[in-house]
Amino acid sequence: MGRRGERTRITRETDVWVSVELDGSGQCNAETGLGFFDHMLDALARHGMFDLEVRCAGDLHVDGHHTVEDVGIVLGGAFLDALGEKRGIARYADATVPLDEALVRAVVDVSGRPFLAFDVPLPAGQNRVGDFDAALSAEFWRAFATEARVTMHLDGIRGDNAHHVVEATFKAAARALDAATRIDERRAETVPSTKGAL
Repeated sequence: MGRRGERTRITRETDVWVSVELDGSGQCNAETGLGFFDHMLDALARHGMFDLEVRCAGDLHVDGHHTVEDVGIVLGGAFLDALGEKRGIARYADATVPLDEALVRAVVDVSGRPFLAFDVPLPAGQNRVGDFDAALSAEFWRAFATEARVTMHLDGIRGDNAHHVVEATFKAAARALDAATRIDERRAETVPSTKGAL
């Protein structure tokens, strides 16, 4: 039986539906109206080995902010649901991912305590990647970490190309989240915390 979560959120700004399967094969079907963002969600699924479906109709005539943030909120909530009681998970993980000249590190604790430290500078003068405001990467991860109740540290070590920097961020986060949520057979049915709950 897989670990699956599904959430919906409807506001005057967006209508979002997300389904995620943690023990997947990296399949993604994302339709947000923002091509580069769909590409990043595909990278998240593919490199995290999550099966992900995302549908969002947002107020893109305003800008992409509400769409990106609300998808982060809904995906984070679905991710939390998929984790269930978190029995047997590794809990901690990190990953450092290069993309040509860009290098980004992600460190994750599936702790039950929402926190994001985001220090991924964008190259000067490169504020957009296609139809995507590159600064919205931070908004997505903040919303995700809050709703998934995970501690995440995302650090940009270097990078001269905004496309590469943002994509390396999604890939590093994907790999760290995959490793942190894997079932560790040595833990059997225990929760990895001295408290007995996460």
